[in-house]
Order: sequence, then structure tokens, then C-alpha cells
Amino acid sequence: MLIPNVTKLPNQKKVDVSNRLPKEGKVSDFKRMLENEQVQKPLHGGIDISSHAAKRLEERKINFDGSEYLKVKDAMTKLRAKGGKDSLVITDQAAYIVDVKNNKVVTAVDKGSMNENVFTKIDSTVFV
Repeated sequence: MLIPNVTKLPNQKKVDVSNRLPKEGKVSDFKRMLENEQVQKPLHGGIDISSHAAKRLEERKINFDGSEYLKVKDAMTKLRAKGGKDSLVITDQAAYIVDVKNNKVVTAVDKGSMNENVFTKIDSTVFV
């Protein structure tokens, strides 16, 4: 079955849609926001830190330096291999709740504040 070409309907006026297109400034603002988001994403194989976790790291003075970062990254690799999803990673310095699928640290608790804490909604734990 062939579909005929669409033609102008009778008694219809032409509508100018050029004024509906975003202005140059708005496109630039959107582009700038998009680029900022892309910069904040982790490199392939890196760990992303949620804004909540970043706040906790700062408040609790947890030093997420090179060695701590590598411990958490290695733990996430092990957890991924074992099917972990939302996991608890415990180091000698702190405990981290991580979203393994998205390579993201969700929150952090320093060693001194871990006493009598209950961690819920996790499916696995690794000590490193």
C-alpha cells in the first residue's frame, strides 16, 4: 500500500517556528552545563563520589587519598566479580557504602564513628 504525499490542508496558515528555537545564549548555557556534568563523571574504571559522600568525607575528615582510593577501587572490583550491588567496604580508616554497578561511593563513616552503627540495604561486605 502506498501512502500519498502529505500536502497543505486547505484554510491553514503557515506557522513560523523559528522563534521557538533556543537562542544562542540558552544553547551555550545548556552546553556549558552538559560539559560540566561530563567533567564530573569518573574516568573509565574510576570511582565516582556522590555529593553526599563528598560531604561526609569532608565533615568526618576522612582522607580519601591514593592508597584509600585504591583499596576501595580494588574492593569494588572483587565485589563486582562476586555479584555485589550495594556493598559495605571497610578499610583501616573508614567504612564506605558503595554502589558497585555505578562505581560510586554513596557515603562514608570514619572509624571512630562506626561503633554500634547499623548498615542496612547492603548485600555484601569486604574488609580491605
